[in-house]
Amino acid sequence: MLTPAELVWLLAAVAKGDQVAFERLYVATRAKLFGVVLRILRRQDLAEEVIQEVYVKIWHSAGQFQPALASPITWMVSIARNRAIDVVRKRNETSIEEDPAALEVAADTPDPLAQREMTEELKRLLACIGQLPQERQKLVLLAYYNGWSRDQLATKFKTPVNTIKTWLRRSMLDIRECLGLP
Repeated sequence: MLTPAELVWLLAAVAKGDQVAFERLYVATRAKLFGVVLRILRRQDLAEEVIQEVYVKIWHSAGQFQPALASPITWMVSIARNRAIDVVRKRNETSIEEDPAALEVAADTPDPLAQREMTEELKRLLACIGQLPQERQKLVLLAYYNGWSRDQLATKFKTPVNTIKTWLRRSMLDIRECLGLP
């Protein structure tokens, strides 16, 4: 396994169109990303299709990766996870609400190595989210980390969509203030 610094370098090279770097990145990360996708989809054929789409997205989006915001593997897992969840939603094979384990893939507490990679900015962000009331923490994480729609959140929290929008807006304003952003 490559170090996070090596993965950052590879992503920077991929952003410049370096195919050899992309191959190295693929070899170094395919098992992890495939495992994430397979756990969500539970079908190897679908997982293989999705993983191809994920790497195409990584190829096209590598220039958007910001090492100050996340580790390379966290960023790539997020892409893979979000795409797999999109496929589940579209295919309606499994309701996300009926299978909460699908949402928990790669959302557990980071392992010790991942914690070391966590940037100061991310630590500050998590501390600010931690200052929100517990229900709002869950709301923000479901919306912005897990990608839940406002309608899904309204159903989950048994609250009107407009109230969900207001809660999210207020929560984001509180987080911005905590971070000292304008």
